[in-house]
Amino acid sequence: MWEAIDKEWMDCLRKEAVENLLQIPGGVVQDHWPASLKKFIVTLSSLVLPRQQQDLQTVLPGMNMTSLNSVLSTGMNWKKKHEVEVLSAVVDSIATSVGANAIIDVGSGQGYLAQVLSFHYQHAVVAIDACSHHGRVTDARAEQIKKYYAAQLRKSVSGNRSLTLPKTVTCNVMSIDMLKALADTPLHKDNVSLLQSSCNAGNGSSLVLAGLHACGDLSVTMLKTFMECKEVKAVVSVGCCYNLLSEEGFNHVGSQCGFPMSCGVISAGISLGKSSRDLACQSAERWKCLENDAGLHNFELHAFRAAFQMVLSVYYPEVMSTSPSIGRQGKALRRRQQRVVPNSSLHHKENKCSLSEINSHMTGSCYHKKSTELETDDSFDMMLETTSRTNENSSNKATKCERSEFIGNYPLFQKYCLSGLCRLGLEPLKETDIHGIWKQVESFAELIGPYWSLRAAFGPLLETFLLLDRLLFLQEQGSSIEAVMLPIFNAALSPRNVAIIAKKLTQM
Repeated sequence: MWEAIDKEWMDCLRKEAVENLLQIPGGVVQDHWPASLKKFIVTLSSLVLPRQQQDLQTVLPGMNMTSLNSVLSTGMNWKKKHEVEVLSAVVDSIATSVGANAIIDVGSGQGYLAQVLSFHYQHAVVAIDACSHHGRVTDARAEQIKKYYAAQLRKSVSGNRSLTLPKTVTCNVMSIDMLKALADTPLHKDNVSLLQSSCNAGNGSSLVLAGLHACGDLSVTMLKTFMECKEVKAVVSVGCCYNLLSEEGFNHVGSQCGFPMSCGVISAGISLGKSSRDLACQSAERWKCLENDAGLHNFELHAFRAAFQMVLSVYYPEVMSTSPSIGRQGKALRRRQQRVVPNSSLHHKENKCSLSEINSHMTGSCYHKKSTELETDDSFDMMLETTSRTNENSSNKATKCERSEFIGNYPLFQKYCLSGLCRLGLEPLKETDIHGIWKQVESFAELIGPYWSLRAAFGPLLETFLLLDRLLFLQEQGSSIEAVMLPIFNAALSPRNVAIIAKKLTQM
C-alpha cells in the first residue's frame, strides 16, 4: 500500500521522529518536509469541522450546567462524567424550550444520562437499550439514587414532591417504526404516571429524543424518527461507531441505510465503504495526546496485524474468505504494557520461561474463552515487559533506529500470532513458519508508522463528511426544522464530541 504514496514523502517520513508522526492527523507539518506533503496535510486539515468545544452558554442562553454530585456520578470515569454533565444540560435546555413531556434516551447503556435527566433535572425519561443487563443495572442504580434524593426531600420544604425514576425498556431498535412505537411506553411500572403519547395520535404530546454515542445506525434512526413522528419535537444526537453504519450498495439497499441520508450526497453518488467508515473513527485529538511509547506500540501492533494476515493467507487460506477478526486484543496488550513497572521482579523471571513453554500454554489455555473477551495470560505479560522495555533515562525522542529496534521483535510477534489463532479457534500447524513470515516483513515494519499516520489524517475529514450528510438531511426538510451541529465535549476527553441538535419550529 505504501508504494502508492509519493516516494519522496515516504523517504522523508520514515526518518521522522514518532512525536512528529503523531501530529499528522491533527494537521501539523514540519518545515523540512516536501512542499507537496505539507500542502496535502494542511489541505486535509482545512476541510475538517472544528472540534474545539463550543461555548454552549452563547448558543443555548439560559442553559443550566452544574457539576454532578458524588451520588449521580457513581461509577462514571472522567470521560463519562464530562459527557453526561454537558449533554444532560443541553438536553434539559432543548426539552424546556419545546415544552417536552418526556425524554427518550436511546441507547441508554447503564442509564447515566437518563438518571441525571430524571433526578437532577426532574424530567420524565424512558431509557432504551438492547442489553437486558444494562436495564437491570439502570433499575438497581436508580433505586440507590432514589434513596439519596428521598432523604434530601424529607429534609427540605419540597418534602411532598414525588420522585420519578426512569422507565427502562430492553429492545433492539431495528427500525423507525419500532422507535416510534416505543413512544407509547408507560413511564412507571406501577402505572401511576403514563406517557400518554403515540406517534399516530394527535394528543399534543411532546417528546425529545436524546442519544449519547448511539451506535452506528441508531443515531440515523433517531434523526429519521424525529422527522416522521409528529410527537417528537426535538432531537439531540451524538453519534459514534461509524464503522457499524449500513451503507447503500454494500449489502444494504433502501431507506433504512445509515449512509447516505441526504438527497445531496445520494445525488452526488459518493460511496465510502467499510474501510473509510472505519477510518472515520480515528481522532486527531487522541493522536496528539499519545506519548511516544504509546505511539510506537500502536505502530507495532499494526505491523503485527498485517503480518498475521500473511500467516493466515499462507497457512489458513480457507479462513481468508470470512474476513477474520481477532478483536481488540492489541489495545488490551498495549494497556498491559503501559502498566508495566520497570523494576518488577517479573523482569528477572521471564528468561526462565522458554518459548516452547509459552507456546504450550497459549495453544492449550484459551479455546474456551468467548470471542469477545480480551484476555491474555501471565506468560504473555512477562514477555511483553521484557521485549518492550525502554530506557527511562532517554530523551523520549524516537528516531528511525529506535523504531526499528522496537518493532523488530519476533518473540512478541510470535506471541501475537498464537493468540490470534486462538481467537479464531485455529490450531497452530506443524508447518507454520511464523519466523519465516516475520523475516519477510521485518524490514518493512518501519514504514507502518508513516503510512498509518498519513492514512489516519483522513479520519477527521471522513467523520466531517458523515456528519454533514446528517445535517444536510435535516436541512433538506425545509424551514420548519432548525438544525445545528456543535462540538459540545472536550475533544481530548471525548473524541466523538459533535452533537446534532434539531427542533421543529412549527407543527408538522
